[in-house]
Amino acid sequence: MSPLTSPLHDRHVAAGAKLADFSGWSMPIEYAGGGVLAEHAAVRSAVGLFDVSHLGSGTVRGPGAAAFVDSCLTNDLSRIGPGQAQYTLCCLPDGDPRAGGVVDDLIVYLHGPDDVLLVPNAANAAEVLGRLADAAPAGVTVTDRHREVAVLALQGPRSLQVLELLGLPGELPYMSFVTGTGGAGAEVTVCRTGYTGEHGYELLVDAAHAEELWDAVLEAGQDLGIRPCGLGARDTLRTEMGYPLHGHELSRDITPNQARAGWAVGWRKPAFWGREALLAEKAAGPARLLWGLRAEGRGIPRPGMAVLDAAGTAVGEVTSGTFSPTLRTGIALALIGTAAGVQEGDELAVDVRGRPQAVRVVRPPFVESHVR
Repeated sequence: MSPLTSPLHDRHVAAGAKLADFSGWSMPIEYAGGGVLAEHAAVRSAVGLFDVSHLGSGTVRGPGAAAFVDSCLTNDLSRIGPGQAQYTLCCLPDGDPRAGGVVDDLIVYLHGPDDVLLVPNAANAAEVLGRLADAAPAGVTVTDRHREVAVLALQGPRSLQVLELLGLPGELPYMSFVTGTGGAGAEVTVCRTGYTGEHGYELLVDAAHAEELWDAVLEAGQDLGIRPCGLGARDTLRTEMGYPLHGHELSRDITPNQARAGWAVGWRKPAFWGREALLAEKAAGPARLLWGLRAEGRGIPRPGMAVLDAAGTAVGEVTSGTFSPTLRTGIALALIGTAAGVQEGDELAVDVRGRPQAVRVVRPPFVESHVR
């Protein structure tokens, strides 16, 4: 089966992008004229533009829609109001053999008590929306809009300047959103969110206007050092921040407690999927925890590599690993058994193709966050 394509596919091809299958979508990994390192540097020092239209989108609407979503997903929607967004998790329900495991992590955009927009990950969008549709009470409608909405991520310290040149609203608190018109003339929802650790925005627009908006953003940023960026740089940027990627740091077998994502759980809420299992695990203490690892040599940790203690015994496994363009060394995220008693600052090793590579245990982020 051929991969799906973004509304911006032709733009990527014209720009010389290296394309690859990502969760069933043909998406740009990097662009000609610099590649991942240049794109990563642009986001950290100037501004980068990503196509993330592979991300899902769906609406939940009807009387009490927000309260319904709140009863299913982990985070507490009462903490925010209309015009604000929230990171949350869809977990397997109590009674499932893997209750508390994460089906997906996603962003909820709260328009009002009867109107919620969800942006889940590409691979899990249909399942998340399907689970909600199956559980929805009479009068609440869940609509999959994956192919109708394009999502652009404008990230970096000069992102606000680009929006101002486009006439789009940008002076927003972190995790809030508004709708404006500018640049291409289309209605654009501007969200002060992102996945890079830099000041940035995600722009939601009808797929039919995606190319116009993409062109307008690149033109507005041409004197500000803007670069189109692929998912390769998105991965190095998010790893430097210690942000989880579903299928790596979160999964049906990795709970929010293990991934240190308990801050995205409304523990005092009376109901959400997986609540009892997660409360029990929290009380007992998870069997493993997510840590950051910084290489002290030239080897690069990669997913699936064993984490070793001083005696050479495997105590964990790398979930994400890459070369950090900012730090110029290898970094990783790893799940490590709590029985090993690992503490921040400890020296461990990663088995890099049969050779132990010394690593230092750290608490992410690996570099300073500028999201706020």
